[in-house]
Amino acid sequence: MATGSATITLNSAGIRRTTISHLRQFSPVSGVRPSLSLQCRSRSLSGGGGVRSEAVAVEQASVQVSKKVESPVVIVTGASRGIGKAIALALGKAGCKVLVNYARSSNEAQQVTKEIEEFGGQALTFGGDVSKQEDVESMIKTAIDAWGTVDVLINNAGITRDGLLMRMKKSQWQDVIDLNLTGVFLCTQAAAKIMMKKKKGRIINIASVVGLVGNAGQANYGAAKAGVIGFTKSVAKEYSSRNINVNAVAPGFIASDMTAKLSGDIEKKILETIPLGRYGQPEEVAGLVEFLAINPAASYITGQVCCNLKPFPPNSDVGYTGIYFAYKKLIIRGRSFKCLKYAGIHHRWRNGDVRESLTCTDMASYLIKGQAILQTVVVV
Repeated sequence: MATGSATITLNSAGIRRTTISHLRQFSPVSGVRPSLSLQCRSRSLSGGGGVRSEAVAVEQASVQVSKKVESPVVIVTGASRGIGKAIALALGKAGCKVLVNYARSSNEAQQVTKEIEEFGGQALTFGGDVSKQEDVESMIKTAIDAWGTVDVLINNAGITRDGLLMRMKKSQWQDVIDLNLTGVFLCTQAAAKIMMKKKKGRIINIASVVGLVGNAGQANYGAAKAGVIGFTKSVAKEYSSRNINVNAVAPGFIASDMTAKLSGDIEKKILETIPLGRYGQPEEVAGLVEFLAINPAASYITGQVCCNLKPFPPNSDVGYTGIYFAYKKLIIRGRSFKCLKYAGIHHRWRNGDVRESLTCTDMASYLIKGQAILQTVVVV
């Protein structure tokens, strides 16, 4: 955003002097505010025409300053729909140049690009699998050929191949690890090479609360997202000296094609565990990502994981893992508490190392009082 003021004075010799002050351009990525002070003189003694010429000179100076500060170049992987789409649109509206990556949804990606251009922004699409190194290198090259650099990387691409561990095929495990974790590694490594040369950049990885608390039927997904979180914290320490910020966002339940397919009963039980009583929207995640990606106020944030877990109730000494496990057991397929009375939950209390056994019936009496623990529970 450029701001400025112009003062026109006429001295005794009839020479008009225009001083431009406080003309500044703000870069959302670096937070640098370069200032420019210009002084122009005109020997024209005419009235209106001289003023108009001076106004044109001021406008031209502003344009020249604007050209020196380019819009941030952003790559968003998996940006054809859902959270990735919302992030790409938010950054496009904010004035970024956005590369919209997709794997198969070409038409949807083209639509995202079209919407960004309708906002007056710049965007292009790139079809590629981020789990393949050659595709990642080609994607980075495409951004550099078009805009000269990469300022921000959003690692959003991901898949699910859910199933209980005892029945999970190796291909289900490997597909999720390759895209959700190895893809993050490949994209970060490639983009960081560009950022390191400039000593400036921001990387945001989209993780999940499943990577923090786990979830039955998602051992592959949970492992990948937990890996992304550990990766984020480690890489943030490696690149901090180069002024590259690396953070992760771990959303809970976000409205998507998957949640739209849930039955009414299951959806009701899920919503009861969410403090706001509703799903999050992709745009709400995008707002946080936009802040971390281009806002100067986020320049001191790195190695952090932003998530929306529901906190423990006041004065609760119950162990974290044990409560979560018991709570899932209580709501699986709507079974009554008595049906699960046989399942003793062993967990560690916070006030010591003594392990105690608590039946699901006892746990139920605690939870029925409204003391739900976690926001994110996937019913299997």
